[in-house]
Amino acid sequence: MRTSALLALLLLPAAIHGQEAAPTTLTLQEAILRAQQQGPAAQVARSARDAAHYRDYAFNARLLPQLVLSGEAANLNRAINPIDLPDGSTQFVSQANNRSSLGLGFSQEIPLTGGRVTVGSQISRIDEFGSRSSRIYQTSPILVQLEQQLFRPREIVWDKRIQSLDARVAEQAYLEAREDVARATADAFFNLYAQQMTLRNASSNVAINDTLFTLNKGRYEVGKIGENDLLKSELALLRARAAVEDARVARARAEAALRRQIAFPEGRTLEIVTPDSIPVVNAHPAVAERQALHNSSTVQQNELDEVQSRYGISRARADNRFNATVAASVGFNQTASAFGESYQSPLGRQQVSVGVNLPMVQWGAGRAAVEAAKSTNQRVVTSNKIRRDVLAEDARFSALQLQQAQRTVLLAAKADTVAGKQFEVARNRYIIGKIANDALYLAQNEKDAAVLAYVQALRSYWTSYYYLRRVTLYDFATGRELADDR
Repeated sequence: MRTSALLALLLLPAAIHGQEAAPTTLTLQEAILRAQQQGPAAQVARSARDAAHYRDYAFNARLLPQLVLSGEAANLNRAINPIDLPDGSTQFVSQANNRSSLGLGFSQEIPLTGGRVTVGSQISRIDEFGSRSSRIYQTSPILVQLEQQLFRPREIVWDKRIQSLDARVAEQAYLEAREDVARATADAFFNLYAQQMTLRNASSNVAINDTLFTLNKGRYEVGKIGENDLLKSELALLRARAAVEDARVARARAEAALRRQIAFPEGRTLEIVTPDSIPVVNAHPAVAERQALHNSSTVQQNELDEVQSRYGISRARADNRFNATVAASVGFNQTASAFGESYQSPLGRQQVSVGVNLPMVQWGAGRAAVEAAKSTNQRVVTSNKIRRDVLAEDARFSALQLQQAQRTVLLAAKADTVAGKQFEVARNRYIIGKIANDALYLAQNEKDAAVLAYVQALRSYWTSYYYLRRVTLYDFATGRELADDR
């Protein structure tokens, strides 16, 4: 009585805890959704996509008019400096002054020409210290400036195209990363399922072998079987018990891997609900290849690499020929000792400068740079073709692999049913003494192998299913391209 009461008290907290913390059940789709929303791998992919998105936004925002305030608050100079006099002589004069300036204006890139135009206003002040202290202002109420490079590739046009392609690559890479997460989650999910089935099967084998060992001890005592058969039965029981312990550890490790994949909270019990059927998907290899060549980030990356290599050729050629830079400004300016007077009766201000550059003797450096850029472009073209061919081949065979996985699941399910019935027949025949224990253990091993083969077939199907989605970025179940869920 005391023992029973003590046992009840010991089990009471566990029972209360079990009532308070009900296990969380997850289907395969729920686990995948959880992993894609808050799993660590999904968070990394999402951060990479967002970074590319903001880089693209920042680049396009810089193409709009930019209002810039710039200046120099203080530039204090106190020294003895050489001063050139009107008669041509030089005299060292002690100077102490401070120069400050402020400018405010709009700056705008010109995509059509690749130049830049700025419209703004400037003011500067010079303060002289010492015995001849004074202050003078110089103002430019309005000033229009233009900077333009001639005979060079328009960098802003190339950069805009490169940035656009880079953002597209990041977007497609994120979609592929989501499918990678789904595939990894499905693999971890069915790995846990396989370990659960292994543990359940091992526990069942312990009960079966324990019953058979008890039966064989009785047969041995009456002389119906030899000692060798009894030892085989005992050895099978010991191995079954060892298999249970191994299965428990493997199942705990598989659950920990799934928890990490889906960021499942610590301290909460997790149970999985395996799908009782698979969707029959008609994935035609030609459709898979066409969708992969249209949607994959590999195709977008190929285009980006080719644009960058062609840009390299353009820059190398521009550096090896005549080019010029034009800088012009027009506006008004005035000087005065008083701030208000410096804006009165402004005078015209114009400035034009033209800089030229023509490489004359480079000892073949310019030509070598052009040939290097051409070789880089040829390497990119060849690499792009290889990656494109590999992508098409991967998509085509992934569709075939999914079809094969569908057939394998059906065959494995049938084999599991047959192997289970075969073992039941063998066990019943062994109990009545119609077959030897070798035949019984062979049927038991085939049953165990059939169970695991069915689980592995399910895992292979779902991982193949999500890998095909990853390669093609296409949902064959709905007939739609995959899109971002933002």
